[in-house]
Amino acid sequence: MKKYDNIVVGSGISGLTLALLLGMNGHSVLLLEKNTRIGGSLARFYRQGIPFDTGFHFTGGFYKNGILHDMLTVLGIHDYIRPIYIAQGKNNRFVFEKEQAVFDLPVGYQAVISKFKDYFPSETTAIDRYFDMVRDVCSRTVSMDLRNITLSPNVINEDYISLDKVLNSLTDNRLLKGLLSGFCMCHGVKPAEISFANHSRVSYDLYKSMSRVKDGGDAFIKAFKERFAKLDIDIMCGSFIKECIDIKNDHVGRFVLNNGDEISCKHCVFTIHPQEILKILPQKHLSKAFIDRIKSFEASAGFFSVYGIVESDNAVDTLEPTTLSLFPTADINLLIDPYNPGPPAMVIMKNTETVNAKSYSVLNALEVSFPENVEDWKNSKKGKRPDGYMKYKQERINNISKRVINIYPEYSDSFKVVDAASILTFKDYLHSPHGSAYGIKQKIGQFNLFGKLPLRNVYAAGQSSVLPGLVGAMMSSFIVGRAVVGKDDYNRFIGRGLES
Repeated sequence: MKKYDNIVVGSGISGLTLALLLGMNGHSVLLLEKNTRIGGSLARFYRQGIPFDTGFHFTGGFYKNGILHDMLTVLGIHDYIRPIYIAQGKNNRFVFEKEQAVFDLPVGYQAVISKFKDYFPSETTAIDRYFDMVRDVCSRTVSMDLRNITLSPNVINEDYISLDKVLNSLTDNRLLKGLLSGFCMCHGVKPAEISFANHSRVSYDLYKSMSRVKDGGDAFIKAFKERFAKLDIDIMCGSFIKECIDIKNDHVGRFVLNNGDEISCKHCVFTIHPQEILKILPQKHLSKAFIDRIKSFEASAGFFSVYGIVESDNAVDTLEPTTLSLFPTADINLLIDPYNPGPPAMVIMKNTETVNAKSYSVLNALEVSFPENVEDWKNSKKGKRPDGYMKYKQERINNISKRVINIYPEYSDSFKVVDAASILTFKDYLHSPHGSAYGIKQKIGQFNLFGKLPLRNVYAAGQSSVLPGLVGAMMSSFIVGRAVVGKDDYNRFIGRGLES
């Protein structure tokens, strides 16, 4: 039987972060990944030799002393990651079709505030109040400071107030409320369901700056691999925990893998979807309340993704990093509703990728989608989908392509669809229950699966734990990492990392 200090289950950004953090603190780590390669939704895929992003497209937080900057610095991979800033206002555009309104957001918190006031001169008081509240929430969130994070929940009043309620208290301007809710697409939850605090925590860094990363999520994976090679970290792909055995006093003695291997460890941390964790933990050691809570978690919104290129002699010069959010209406609650009768919200991202000295103009379009959209085929598998699904998929590809050309008519003869993925594709590829983009829907008052579980040496982390997205998933790993390595060792580790 093999022994490790820690097992980390799942090699998305949360699992990679935790494995490295533990390894850097002298722990032996086994990193398990169900897929054939590590990275989860970070990992890019290639079609016709062209790289496309699976789930990581852009982020905020690269500014000095920002939470992402600090996490990358402490892990020793900051210099591996090269942000490509979405710098000009026109490259971060929000379009509201019904209202025939277009808004370009610049870089920088104060610049964004000023631009909002230019667009809505009669709403300056509401705008100031909103952005003051966002900043105040983040300043009072201890998990956004690596020195002060703790497993104890840092709950503030704004965790119990919806984004909708705050916006309705500030203004009656429907378009302004829609624009202020725009980053709901980055957590996949309705303004009426997400807390103002969590929306603020997701949005704050995006207001300060937005950037893609050179080589996308693969840059992170490469950086982690290089750091792992110098530490006592083993990686097993195509592997997962099948059973927890030898349980005494709520402590798991051995973990049985799918290949029959038995592993013992001091701590096991799951960074996978909560419902997948529930399948592994022995039910007789769990309370009915615990089981019901996990089963009650709802899926966040997902995306139907179309991956394309622009074949044009001049396209490389024009496809600088761009994010365009297309909203058929300013009612964001409706757009993040699976039963929305109208067209879905869509995000279009453009950029240039260079492979072996050859440049490609890449255009990806992500249209909001839900498990309800594919309910009839939820039990089918990739490569074995029925005709009804294939018809649905082709119709969505055609509709998305038309919307792209409507926005960018100059690409009418040059835009070419290379591939497409429904949320069922993401479900199979990422081994998630629903294929949602952000794990569970993080609703007001919900007690997420996070930290120590009913079995005393088993923990949960990941983007369904604290906040969705890259930054939130990494934050969860630092918090759990602190509990595993101990407060004093963690504080010394953070101090050394930030002072170096």
